[in-house]
Amino acid sequence: MHLTQGLRRSLQLQPSAAAVCFGTRRRTFRELGARVARLAGALQALGMKVGDRVAMLALNSDRYLEYQLAVPWGGGVLNPCNTRWSPAEIAYSLQDSGTEILIIDDGFTSVAPQIQHQAKVVREVIHAGEGNAPAGLHGYEALIEASAPVEDADRGGSDLAGVFYTGGTTGYPKGVMLSHTNLIASAFMGLAQGLIAPDAVCLHAAPMFHLVDFALAQMAWLNGSRHCVIPKFDAEAVLTCIARERVTDMLLVPTMLQMLIDHPAMQAGHDFSSLARVTYAGSPISEMLLDRLMVAFPGVALTQGYGMTETAPMGTFLPAWHHTAEGRKAGKVRSAGRATYGTLVRIVNESDAELPRGTIGEITVKGPNVMLGYWNKPTETAAALRNGWMHTGDAGYMDEEGFIFVVDRLKDMIVSGGENVYSAEVENALAQHPAVAASAVIGVPDDRWGERVHAVITCKPGAGATAQELIAHCKQLIAGYKCPRSVEFREALPLSGAGKVLKSELRKPFWDGRTRQVS
Repeated sequence: MHLTQGLRRSLQLQPSAAAVCFGTRRRTFRELGARVARLAGALQALGMKVGDRVAMLALNSDRYLEYQLAVPWGGGVLNPCNTRWSPAEIAYSLQDSGTEILIIDDGFTSVAPQIQHQAKVVREVIHAGEGNAPAGLHGYEALIEASAPVEDADRGGSDLAGVFYTGGTTGYPKGVMLSHTNLIASAFMGLAQGLIAPDAVCLHAAPMFHLVDFALAQMAWLNGSRHCVIPKFDAEAVLTCIARERVTDMLLVPTMLQMLIDHPAMQAGHDFSSLARVTYAGSPISEMLLDRLMVAFPGVALTQGYGMTETAPMGTFLPAWHHTAEGRKAGKVRSAGRATYGTLVRIVNESDAELPRGTIGEITVKGPNVMLGYWNKPTETAAALRNGWMHTGDAGYMDEEGFIFVVDRLKDMIVSGGENVYSAEVENALAQHPAVAASAVIGVPDDRWGERVHAVITCKPGAGATAQELIAHCKQLIAGYKCPRSVEFREALPLSGAGKVLKSELRKPFWDGRTRQVS
């Protein structure tokens, strides 16, 4: 199994078929293959050797898809950067992974000098924007034009394919190491579950640095499907693209689906008749949103996938039938589904003993999709991977039919709009404000985002700060989506006998009366 397998198959079977569209740019598989081989050659000429990391910091585009293929084609390792992170967070991930080549688009040329200053390891920067390359940067199109194509390096199997950074419980991002087998096995699982059809036209609207969209791309490559790309999620752009390109498949988080349904463009007479399948991930869907989606997109099959970056990302799957009016009577729509093809799922206690059905414990996953480990973090790897089982940090139970219900998080993590926010990262940022004595960051229910980041603050004697001031302070240090959306001030934080902050007490008023303690 290797990441270039799908492209090579399409080059053999359907070279003249449409492969990618982005705005007015359209390429066949033959044209795409030629560009990928030339970009791989350009990266090698810039010094990329087998196993070297190459990062991309950019919005969605056809060039992002080329990056995903050209790096492994040339023998390198992918490192997609989270566009919502602060320059300091991005620089940390580049320095930590030893990434020497960075590709950026027009939206990030202004922060490139700051990133290079903080990530000394980056020695080459490629401009993949629409205009001329700024001074000192290589032009993406010029590199492709000037470079000879190279043969596929044919790396695969257990070879490292990508380092995908995710939030860290210690306050620093962790690089999840995924092999070619991890990623392709997950894609095959999705195809086996029927997530997309052989004639699919797939819309890339979720951010392409995120493994959710990366998984859609891998399924589409293996399937020989057509890719349609918009720069970022925008409800009107999504609806326009569905109508113009006859999109059949898309993968979004529930927050995006909510924004789609709420947008005035839904009433603008767009043609949605081509849309056949919508997969959502990141959190379960509300009954109200499900009702509205079924009215807005009649006949569309809704499916849910549950997993995490560490499982590349498939873990469990909830089929379309359970989202129908008849299927919802079975009461599984709030579940995360059952173990997908190729995975095993268990609920275990602190000693890793499997628990009886209906008993809450930690959700663990085993399969060919489970990560190799965390980059340069052997202790964290050993804690997460025990006896081949990935310990998700999610608390849940399995019913008698094997359906998994997620009820809480063992890890101190918040999922807001489908993005993982680790409390330690936010608390580290708050601690750098001169007025803050202590803080506790929790997730509280939010109708739009599923959960929002809420900070409970105690101030130093004689010092004070406003909520707006603390939020603005955090935005200088961490990504905006990680920053508190609400702040409360207390004289003291509740502590356990061992002196630990009792976050369960802080969460309780917000989550009382709810069966799930996560959204």
